[in-house]
Amino acid sequence: GRLSTHDQQITEASRTAQEALARAQEAGKLAEGKFLYETVLTDDRVHFGFNKHDLSDEAKAALDEFASQLKNEGKSAYVEIQGHTDNVGSESYNDELGLSRAESVRVYLSRQHQFPLHRINVISYGESAPIVDNATKEGRSQNRRVALVVLR
Repeated sequence: GRLSTHDQQITEASRTAQEALARAQEAGKLAEGKFLYETVLTDDRVHFGFNKHDLSDEAKAALDEFASQLKNEGKSAYVEIQGHTDNVGSESYNDELGLSRAESVRVYLSRQHQFPLHRINVISYGESAPIVDNATKEGRSQNRRVALVVLR
């Protein structure tokens, strides 16, 4: 079961990275078309409170670590911040919540690490792209996440 879940997560990461790349290219952003890496902030490492988008101290520490790594990529790096939720609540509410979470990350990277806003895009997948089944509390927790896709 764990191998299947791992395979699903790899497939999902690849799919979302390709979608992020396509959006970056369509927008005429700095991305040249090379996926560098993806960092995922999930509830097991970075807790987003239920119905919350505020960044916890753990989230800020994880973003500080991410920003350090990102600075090593140089000025051609482009980041897409993808907000995800579990399936509790309406689809429209979850779309808004996912966007609020992604936007919180964008604002933090810009204000605390001076990452240029023109090199960041935010998008919400809401509840539409779960990495595991939402049937359990643990599954819902894993689906409440923000993915940072770094492209060059």
